[in-house]
Amino acid sequence: MTSDALVIFTPSGKRGRFAHGTPVLTAARQLGVDLDSVCGGRGICSKCQITPGVGSFPKHGVTVSPDALSEWNAVEQRYKDKRGLIEGRRLGCQAKIMGDVVIDVPPESQLHRQVVRKAASIRAVKMDPATRLFYVEVAEPDMHEPSGDLERLARALKDQWQIDRIEAGPAVLRKIQPVLRKGNWGVTVAAFRDHHGGPTRILDVFPGLYEGALAGLAIDLGSTTIAAHLCDLRNGEVLASGGIMNPQIRFGEDLMSRVSYAMMNPGGDVEMTKAVRTAIDALAVSVADEAKVPPQAIMETVVVCNPVMHHLFLGIDPVELGQAPFALATSSSLSLPARDVDLTAINPEARLYTLPCIAGHVGADAAAVALSEAPQDQDDLTLIVDVGTNAEILLGNKSRVLACSSPTGPAFEGAQISSGQRAAPGAIERIEIDPVTKEPRFRVIGCDLWSDDEGFAKATEGTGITGICGSGIIEAVAEMRMAGIVDAAGLIGSPEQTGTARCQPEGRTHSYLIHDATAQNGPRITVTQGDIRAIQLAKSALYAGARLLMDEMGADRVEKIVLAGAFGAHISAKHAMVLGMIPDCPLDKVTSAGNAAGTGARIALCNIAARAGIEAQVTRIHKVETAIEPRFQEHFVNASAMPHAVDSFPNLSSVVTLPDVSFNTGGSGEGGRRRRR
Repeated sequence: MTSDALVIFTPSGKRGRFAHGTPVLTAARQLGVDLDSVCGGRGICSKCQITPGVGSFPKHGVTVSPDALSEWNAVEQRYKDKRGLIEGRRLGCQAKIMGDVVIDVPPESQLHRQVVRKAASIRAVKMDPATRLFYVEVAEPDMHEPSGDLERLARALKDQWQIDRIEAGPAVLRKIQPVLRKGNWGVTVAAFRDHHGGPTRILDVFPGLYEGALAGLAIDLGSTTIAAHLCDLRNGEVLASGGIMNPQIRFGEDLMSRVSYAMMNPGGDVEMTKAVRTAIDALAVSVADEAKVPPQAIMETVVVCNPVMHHLFLGIDPVELGQAPFALATSSSLSLPARDVDLTAINPEARLYTLPCIAGHVGADAAAVALSEAPQDQDDLTLIVDVGTNAEILLGNKSRVLACSSPTGPAFEGAQISSGQRAAPGAIERIEIDPVTKEPRFRVIGCDLWSDDEGFAKATEGTGITGICGSGIIEAVAEMRMAGIVDAAGLIGSPEQTGTARCQPEGRTHSYLIHDATAQNGPRITVTQGDIRAIQLAKSALYAGARLLMDEMGADRVEKIVLAGAFGAHISAKHAMVLGMIPDCPLDKVTSAGNAAGTGARIALCNIAARAGIEAQVTRIHKVETAIEPRFQEHFVNASAMPHAVDSFPNLSSVVTLPDVSFNTGGSGEGGRRRRR
């Protein structure tokens, strides 16, 4: 008898087994996957488009064969002929499951769209961009003094703007003559100057005085999300911001999964490169449309990312980053034509700049955080934590700056959590648990009311209560610890031990019920023992990385903590410290920097001196390699307790008293207090 097929949906991470012949849409609905459909599965609306993966997926423990889904059918062909269908896409209502398969649900097929929480932070930036506009009046051609139009344009730039050397590509050369004549020999030149002293490159020419848009794109290319900020290169104003899920998630949620995919699937790196470049090109068009700016007005882009994403974006096989000594193909900054990385929606002559990488696992995104937050200028010993699927950690002050990366995984972003989902309307993002009654109250994205406020049910009718996102699961676990539902070791107590029926048996462990809408055909949202373990693994890796840097610095305490990224903007310092994600520190010294990597990218986009500055600074940052550091494992084990098995938290203890409970099998049933030997 043939066993049921394992189906894994990304980016949600939800999985289940289904009989062969089950439509993908049916499987998605049974698992609570966010896959849209309005036509009842008749192949008319196209809302349920999905992308199946093929090949080896070590992270998920499956190998997907090309025939894992049923063959392309007449309904799909009819839809493709009439409306078009992106290559590789299938209709979830038509494709049937025939074997183990990994299925990606693209953003446009999700009913509850992802909220990419990487808005631009307000920051005053000294404007001195690499790309600027110059109006010049060019001498007309003269038979007695023969010279080319480009040469006379160069002479005008030198005489009127002191620009010595210029160069231009074939596309610009084709435009120069008609534009000069249309502008009656007065033209505006968009020119890019290289901060290493190379020739100034003409990117575009416009007849007369050009007063249209001149834009640049700052891109934070993360493992899970891609955020873009469209900036006015005249004044630094952020014209529009946007974000999308990184489509590479279907090849693996964490970086090493993607490296493994490239190792085990010939051409896998090329596949991932194409996916991310296509996504960035589409994102550029999206933010340009929002700002009502033509995409061709985007003359420059700055990209920051971790080393694996850096290599995959540039089309470099990342296999060397998967094994010691984690060698980069290049750690230097790069300046190249954007078309070299297939960014074709923007100006064809646009330039692309990537910040330098610090080391094999500490990339250009960490350099961007260093540019934004400047730890080398701080008097206080400052810990900067940028948390995503991979955490970049900086520790330093005026005397010295250290850096490391730590593999936290996707749990902080709601993945690998039983009721977890990406941040989208309807997801629980805040939660409080009464320490006496053990009853929860919560808020969901898209609604400002708490669940016990009057009008909450009506206000959330549109979105429903669909799951719990990263900030929600972090607060939930911390609140469970403060309410005595979870002990220091991370065990959820029984109903008798905790005094609440919300703690319900689940196999040999227990789970805590937050919300049950099964009577209304909605989800049952719980925090399971497996969820606690996933959060413990993530936070232990984060704390152990920070602790290694403190050891290297010879410090037992930090004086200031900066939380960067989407994580930093949406998690309270108290909850992070209760979990033991960050070291003890006065709570008023824990601040949020928002999307610091994106801010660093914007600074580099708007100020040419900042590029030279960060290129010099990264050579002075000392890298600590967590992967080969013997103390990492010791710190990791100690950090699994909440907040910590060994380190004291005096600042936290002054504001929070954590219940002294133990729910191990040898504990008493009377409140779960530890039994004395």
